[in-house]
Order: sequence, then structure tokens, then C-alpha cells
Amino acid sequence: MLSGKNILLGITGGIAAYKTTFLVRLLIKAGAEVKVIMTESASSFVSPLTLATLSKNPVLLDFINEDDGSISWNNHVELGLWADIMLLAPATANTLSKMANGTCDNLLLATYLSAKCPVYFAPAMDLDMYKHPSTKKSFEALQSFGNVMIPAESGELASGLSGEGRMAEPENIIGFLQDHLSTGLPLSDKKVLITAGPTHEAIDPVRFLGNRSTGSMGFALAEHAAQLGAKVVLVSGPSNLTTSHANIELVRITSAQEMYEAVHQYFSEIDIAISAAAVADYRPKEVANQKIKKKADAPLELALERTKDILASMGTQKQQQFLVGFALETENELANAKAKLQRKNLDAIILNSLQDKGAGFGTTTNKITFIDKNLNVKAFELKTKAEVAADIWKEISNRVHA
Repeated sequence: MLSGKNILLGITGGIAAYKTTFLVRLLIKAGAEVKVIMTESASSFVSPLTLATLSKNPVLLDFINEDDGSISWNNHVELGLWADIMLLAPATANTLSKMANGTCDNLLLATYLSAKCPVYFAPAMDLDMYKHPSTKKSFEALQSFGNVMIPAESGELASGLSGEGRMAEPENIIGFLQDHLSTGLPLSDKKVLITAGPTHEAIDPVRFLGNRSTGSMGFALAEHAAQLGAKVVLVSGPSNLTTSHANIELVRITSAQEMYEAVHQYFSEIDIAISAAAVADYRPKEVANQKIKKKADAPLELALERTKDILASMGTQKQQQFLVGFALETENELANAKAKLQRKNLDAIILNSLQDKGAGFGTTTNKITFIDKNLNVKAFELKTKAEVAADIWKEISNRVHA
């Protein structure tokens, strides 16, 4: 949910400010771009240099910068427009009161009043301050403005007392943001399984049987599903691709047998499964323990055996799952795809044709035809694989939520 988001982190003057170093690192790890605005008092608790190093952006403290004899202006309006999310953590009673009453006496407050994005605040103060009627009034006012409160936690406080008022731990703030942002997304209540990439079937310790799949279509499908709020398990064969999205669990495998086992480890808990992997249909019947040496004028013969049909096994076992397969064809494309759809008990199938320029393995584009179990056919133009993933998920969502 945070991947690719511009997050403006506002830090105010409380002891909990030391935790923002961990918070910034977690936001960056989640794929966000982070800029930090601090109040002057906050800089007494955590170093601006530390936060600038972690965020890879200058930390802003005032309207005016006077560095190296030059003067520049920190534009609070532009900052407010830049941000997809504004997060105040820690948010002290003083700053919360000013926010609730429209006080604008520093860069952070001016940016808050200019922000058009969702605003979240994580209070941090002693337990009596947290429960004071004036503080509760600030909470109520800010939430009435549409701001979202990340509730404080209970525990040991800086005063030595123990109770409610601790700023939520950085991990819990990240979890809160992700859960809140996913609410209302079309796949927020769905668990998705996607297979991607090729499989490599060993001949000997050096050689294998494989194919030209890069995994890019499967990875694009996984990324888009996660952006729509789904929890995704991505089972990938050998691929140079990776993902940092917090909603994607990446499971690396090598062979068709390993993919079969990984798929069936998760399949019973899945709502939607898409088999986008190019799984080997055959593997060597015997795998040599040592490298097979070349013999002069002697051909090499390999006895092959069928691998387990992963998609067919899911079609046999499926109950509530919506199951989608891929069909890469070179002739009689539509007829072959429809036959595969029915033979493997699928809810939909995605047809690729190697006759279409720009489709298939090793390209950044794809051209698909979506066919559902009622044999409704919808053809799409050549698009980037990210755009194709969006089209596929739109078609799936329309049927899952029908």
C-alpha cells in the first residue's frame, strides 16, 4: 500500500521523536519516497542529519534556508501538493492543539493547512496529557476534519509512569497505514496466488531443460493485485525480477515439482489463483550425478517423463477459488485455448499468440484475449505488461464481485 507513495513525515518535539529514525527506514523499505519536516524543538531529540541520510532528502525546519550564503524558500504549498500522505509522528499535545485551531506559526503547520492529501497523526505524550479534556477535544476536532488518528499505545512513559500515551511503535504505524489504505480497495479481502517465470528441469549438475520465460507478466500481475489490496503469494521460477511490495510474499522455486509443492501449500487458503508460469511439460527421467561428457560422434539421448500438471491439479481440487490459466498458442489459438479452459476446469483463460508481434516471452509488451468459463471472448490491443495486468484484473474483479 505504501509502495510508490510520497510521504511527508512531520516530527514534533517529544522524546518519541527518536523512534522516527526507525519509522523512516521502514517507510523507505516499504517503497515510499519520504520527506521530513521538523519543528525546531524536535531537532533537540533527533538529528536532522540522521533523518536526511536515511530519507535521502534534505530535512526541512523553517520557511527559509540560509546555507552557504544563499537563501531559498521551502514552499509549504508545493510540499502539500507533493505528498500522497502526510504523517505526523510523534504528534505532541501542543502541535495537535494548534492543528485543531488553525494556528500557523511554523513550516510544519503551514504545510498541514495546505495539504490536500490524507493526514494521519500518531499522538505521543504523558498519560494525564493524553486523557486531558483539551487533548480529547483536539482529537475530536482533527478527526472531524477527516484526519486519521493512529491511537497511542500503553506502556512505560518518559516520565517514569506507565499507561496510555506512548507513540505507536514504528512497525505498528506502518501496519496501521497499510490496513487503512487497503480498506475499500477491490481486492482488500482477497488472497491471491500467482505463478510466474520458467521452470528448470535438471539434466545433470550443469545443464537443464528450460524456456524463454522471464516472469515479467506474472510479476506485473502480482504487483497490480497488491496495489488493489490483495495479499499475494507469488511463486516464481528462476528469474532476475524481484519485488519489494509488502503485500507480496515471493516464493522462489526451480523445478516443476517444486512449483507443484509450493502451489499446493497455499492453494486451499486462496481466493484467486493465476497460473502465469511457463512450466515444463517434460523433465529428464534420470538426472546424472556428474556432468555428462561429450563423446565424439555419439548422439546424446535423453528419456523424458511428464511433469505433474499444476493447473489441472488446481482445477480438480478447487472449491471456492477463481482459477485463471494462460495459453500460449501458435496455431488454432482460440479453439485450443477454449479446449484448455474446459479441460482443466478453469474460470477464465488468457490467450497469447506467438503470431502477434510484441507478445510472448522476453518482451515488455503483450497482447491478450480474455476468455471466461461461459466462453465470452474479449480481445485487447498490444499494451505494456503493466497495462495488460490491469486489464486482466479488471476482468477478474468484474466476475468475482458479480
